[in-house]
Amino acid sequence: MSAVASRHARRLVVTIAIAVVLTGCTANDSLAEQYRSGNGQGYISGDGAYTVIAEADRGEAIEFEGTIENGDTVSSDDYRGEVLVVNFWYAACPPCRLEAPDLEALSQQFAPDGVSFLGMNIYDQAPTAMSFAEEFGVTYPSILDANDGSVRLAFAGQVAPNAVPTTLVLDQQGRVAARISGVISEPSVLRSMITDVLAEDS
Repeated sequence: MSAVASRHARRLVVTIAIAVVLTGCTANDSLAEQYRSGNGQGYISGDGAYTVIAEADRGEAIEFEGTIENGDTVSSDDYRGEVLVVNFWYAACPPCRLEAPDLEALSQQFAPDGVSFLGMNIYDQAPTAMSFAEEFGVTYPSILDANDGSVRLAFAGQVAPNAVPTTLVLDQQGRVAARISGVISEPSVLRSMITDVLAEDS
């Protein structure tokens, strides 16, 4: 039996969950309204699948380095020994706007357990990324990858080019342990993924 379990969220569940998440978004967020109406014009989204990878089947540790909004440099070495949640996003991506409050809430929930969250912004410059963080209350940093794409290259094979949002859970060795391709319509799914990876080293 394959150690890689892949599941697809049912269309009805996703639709209902998105409608619920929208209640937490900015009231006049036209991009969120666009996504709610089913208009995906202007962006490529994931297919809604989520995947859990058994420890024995995980690939090599992901090595990356980049600059965050305040100009500091961070790298994979800074997070080694921690469970790390990586979210690929950009400000004008409607589903990214929908899931931002849930990601922030989960980052706060798991902070006492030593879990870190890190955004990977694929298009924006610092002012736009910082404005997004302020609007949606996001407190964790994001690497700005618009200029050279080196971070996307580091995650090649794990994240489809330009398919956002995508969220990865990296284990304490820096290996991809779980993936959500598309909007996080059910925060409980990501919560369970994080909890399971934490339990591996407890």
